[in-house]
Amino acid sequence: MAEVTYLEAIRQGLWEEMERDQRVFLLGEDIGAYGGAFKVTDGFLARFGEARVIDTPIAEAAIVGAAAGAAHMGLRPVCEMQFIDFIACAYDMITNYVATARYRADLATPMVVRGPSGGYVRGGPFHSQNPEAAFLHTPGLKIVCPATARDAKGLIKAAIRDDDPVLYFEHKALYRRLRAEAPETSLRTPIGRAHLARSGSDVTVVAYGAMVDVALRAALTLEDEASVEVLDLRTVWPLDGDAILESVARTSRVCVLQEASSSIGAAGAVLSLIAQEGFELLDAPPLLVAAPIAPVPFAPELEDAYIPSLERVVEELRRLGAY
Repeated sequence: MAEVTYLEAIRQGLWEEMERDQRVFLLGEDIGAYGGAFKVTDGFLARFGEARVIDTPIAEAAIVGAAAGAAHMGLRPVCEMQFIDFIACAYDMITNYVATARYRADLATPMVVRGPSGGYVRGGPFHSQNPEAAFLHTPGLKIVCPATARDAKGLIKAAIRDDDPVLYFEHKALYRRLRAEAPETSLRTPIGRAHLARSGSDVTVVAYGAMVDVALRAALTLEDEASVEVLDLRTVWPLDGDAILESVARTSRVCVLQEASSSIGAAGAVLSLIAQEGFELLDAPPLLVAAPIAPVPFAPELEDAYIPSLERVVEELRRLGAY
């Protein structure tokens, strides 16, 4: 079976859902004639036409607002943020309108806001952020961060079919680096369900997005010293609390790993859950490994120091378990 990249897996998921359901359409900056900044939607305009692949002005709030109105009328829009950093321009629309529409007015809002997140590409502070934390406290939203090519496809298909708004954070550094056998057309990765990426008995690493690969490489590095379990959250909200606590119960030690700033975020939600519901399971204090509380640097050497590295994760895991 042919392999596909993480980027191609997202393309496949979007394409298949547009073929399957005439209500699905795309809107965003340069997604039509240009095919998207990273070419995720290359060829979509020729196949589906300008009524379903809509090039928009540079106006993220308007993109999300138009999509919300279309969703209320029974369509299933997928908005692209050219870089996910600029989702901040639509923050008010997403949090004050989209997330609350069902509660306030019983308005179904089945829509997806997707875009490239994360570092490793020397994009600097405006094109390298992981802003999922800004939305974690907003009831009414679901937030997914695929770590594999297979889940990139399965989660975009699940997000499009979901009857609630979903924020889909795709890590741009994984676009052409990760590959997997072409996932089947029927694949849908369940939202809200974590995946046990590697079994272990000594320590659990909870991660998501690009950090899952770092965690798996750390586990391989330490395999002669410790048995490291890796839990891929896949969905950062709602959290799969059962999977997290079951893993911690098996290992009694936990490291929560995220590329985003250590100030708060999904890691904070995981640590809070463990402190409240699994404290007695721990044989050592839980460990947080994350980026510093600072903007993402542009200089390659500084970005390499900023993002949690394999070497740092291995060192922290050794410290946690005294290996």
